[in-house]
Amino acid sequence: MNRVYNFSAGPSMLPVPVLEKAAADIFDYQGCGMSVMEMSHRTSDFDKIIKDAETLLRDLLNIPENYKVLFLQGGASTQFAAVPLNLMNKNNKADYVITGQFSKKAYKEAQKYGDVRLVASSEDKNNTYIPQLKREDFRPDADYVHVCFNNTIYGTKYNYIPDTGDVPLVADMSSCILSEPVDVTKFGMIYAGAQKNVAPAGLTIVIIRDDLIGNARPDTPVMLDYKTQAEGGSMYNTPPCWCIYIAKLVFEWLKELGGLEAMKERNVKKAAILYDYLDSQDYYIAAAEKPYRSMMNVTFVTGDPELDKKFASEAGENGFKSIKGHRSVGGMRASIYNAMPIEGVEKLVEFMKKFAKENPKG
Repeated sequence: MNRVYNFSAGPSMLPVPVLEKAAADIFDYQGCGMSVMEMSHRTSDFDKIIKDAETLLRDLLNIPENYKVLFLQGGASTQFAAVPLNLMNKNNKADYVITGQFSKKAYKEAQKYGDVRLVASSEDKNNTYIPQLKREDFRPDADYVHVCFNNTIYGTKYNYIPDTGDVPLVADMSSCILSEPVDVTKFGMIYAGAQKNVAPAGLTIVIIRDDLIGNARPDTPVMLDYKTQAEGGSMYNTPPCWCIYIAKLVFEWLKELGGLEAMKERNVKKAAILYDYLDSQDYYIAAAEKPYRSMMNVTFVTGDPELDKKFASEAGENGFKSIKGHRSVGGMRASIYNAMPIEGVEKLVEFMKKFAKENPKG
C-alpha cells in the first residue's frame, strides 16, 4: 500500500483502520446488501449508525445530558451565521475575539445581526499568540462570547478556557476537537467541521446546551434553527450519511486507543518531536509564540521565501504532502491531526535535517 504522509490542514488524513473498515463495508454494510452511501436515512440501519455515533461522541467528550449533539451540514462556516441567529436574541449583543482568519470571518458575519464587539485581537503580531482575557473584559449583558479555539492557519491554540462568567462561551473547535479531553460544561456551545479530526468534509458537529435552543430570531432559515435540528434528530432533511458513518468509525477507533487521554498523550509526543527540533536549531523558525503553540498545526519558515518554496516542493516529492503554509503566513505548515502517525512526524524531521544540510543559507 503506497500511502503518503498527508500534512494537509483539511480535508486531512483519516486513520488507516477506519479506511480499511469503510472499504470492507463499501458494497454491503453489515449484510444489508447496500453501501451506507446508498442507504436511506430513514432506515433502521442508518438510525442505529447515527445513534451509535452520538453515544460514542458523548462518551468520548463526557457530554452532559443537558447538551444536545447535532450532526449538521454546511461546514463550520455556516455556523458563523447560525450562532448569532440562534443566540444573539436577548440583548442583541455578542463579544468576539479574533485570533485568525476564521474567527475574523465569524466576527464579520455576526455583525450583520446585532451589536457585535471586538474584545481582543492578535492581528497586531500576525496572530502568533492568544490574547489573555479576564471576565471583566466581556460585557455581562452579551448574549454570548465567541472564540476560535485552535487556529489552523497560524498554528496557535488557547492554552486556557476564557472565564466569561454567566455569558455562554461559544467555541469553534474545528481543528482541535477530539485531540484531547475538554470540559464541555465550560462552554455554552462547541462546533466543529469534521474534515480535520473526525470525518470527510461535509459534516459539522454542534454540541449545544439545552437552554440555548429554541429562541432563534424569527427570520432564521429553518435549516439553521437549532430547535428544528434538535427536534428532528439531525434529520430534518437528509443528513450527510456517509460522513456520519465515518465519524462513528473514528469514534470507535478513538475508544479502542484508550479515549481522549490516550489521544492527548500521543498528540503531545508528536508535537514535541517537531517543536523540540525547531527549538534546537536556527535554520527553521517556529511561527507561533511558544506558550500558544498548537498541537495540531505546526507553522514554521526558513526566513527565505525561495527556500520555503523549494522545501514545500521537495517535501511533496518525498511523500510529505500539502505542507506549504497558508499565504498569510508563508513558509510551511505541518498539520499533525489525530490520524497522523508518530513515524510521520519523525520522518518529516529527518527530511528537514537533510534539506537544511543540502541547502545552506547564504
